[in-house]
Amino acid sequence: MKKRVLAGICAALMSLSIVACGSEEATNNTTEQASTEGSEAVTDDSDLEYIKGKGTLIVGITDFAPMDYKDDNGEWIGYDADLAKKVAESLGVEVEFVEIDWDNKILELQNKSIDVVWNGMTLTPEVTNAMECTDPYLNNAQVVVVSSDKAAEVTTVEEAAQLSFAVESGSAGEAAAEENGFNYVAVKSQADAVMEVSAGTSDACIIDLLMAGAMVGEGTSYDSLTHTVELTTEEYGIGCRKGSDLAAYINDELKALYEDGTMEEIANTYGVQDAIITK
Repeated sequence: MKKRVLAGICAALMSLSIVACGSEEATNNTTEQASTEGSEAVTDDSDLEYIKGKGTLIVGITDFAPMDYKDDNGEWIGYDADLAKKVAESLGVEVEFVEIDWDNKILELQNKSIDVVWNGMTLTPEVTNAMECTDPYLNNAQVVVVSSDKAAEVTTVEEAAQLSFAVESGSAGEAAAEENGFNYVAVKSQADAVMEVSAGTSDACIIDLLMAGAMVGEGTSYDSLTHTVELTTEEYGIGCRKGSDLAAYINDELKALYEDGTMEEIANTYGVQDAIITK
C-alpha cells in the first residue's frame, strides 16, 4: 500500500514538473515573440530608421530629362537625382536609382522595392491618396508636342483633339488626354512618347513642360519637334510610403537646400530655376 502511495506521489510530482517546464517554455517563447514583434514594430514605424539601417535610399525613377537621366558615363543625373543625392548624404546612406514602370509606382513603394518616388511626379488625387507626399517643390504643366511644321495648326485644344497622341501610361499626360477626350495610345515613358512623334507613328504626344524644354526644339535631339498647347498647370511632389516620416524629413532638407542656395544652383544647371516653388 505504501509503495502505491509513494508511486502516486512521484507521478504527481513528475506531472507538475512537466507542466512547469511547459509553462516556462511557453513564457519564454511568448517573451521572445513579443521582443521580435517589438523590434519589427520599431522598423515599421519609422522609414528613416529602416533606411538608415539598410544603408541605402532607393529612389524610383524613369528616364526623364531634366529630372532624372543618365550622363555619358551612365550615371544618373538631373534636378531630382541631384537633390536625392543631397538628401541621402544628409541621412548618411548611399543613394540607389531604380528605373520603374511608372504605372506601378504605388505598388513598388508598398512592396519596399523602392523607398521614394522622386521623378517629377505630379501631385494628382490618386498620388496624394496613396502616398505620403512632400510639399510641392516645382511648378509644371502638361503640353502638346508636335512636329514643328504642324505647330501653326495646333494652337487650341479643339485643334489638338483632331490628332492621335502617345502618352506615358499612368501619367498626368494620360489623365489630360482622357479629360479632353483625345485619341491616344499609352507607352512606357515620356521619352517613348516623344519618339512616337519623331517616328511619325503618332501625330502628337503630351509630356511635362519641363521635359519639353529639355528634349524638343532647337539645340536638342528632337530639333524638328516643338510644344504648343498647354493643357494643365500642376505641381511636382515627392512620394513616400503612406504614413512615412521620410516625407517630412525631405521637406526640411529641401527647405535648408533652398535657404543656402543649393537648390537654385542645381536648378540653374538643368534650366528649371524659373519653376522653383519658394519655401
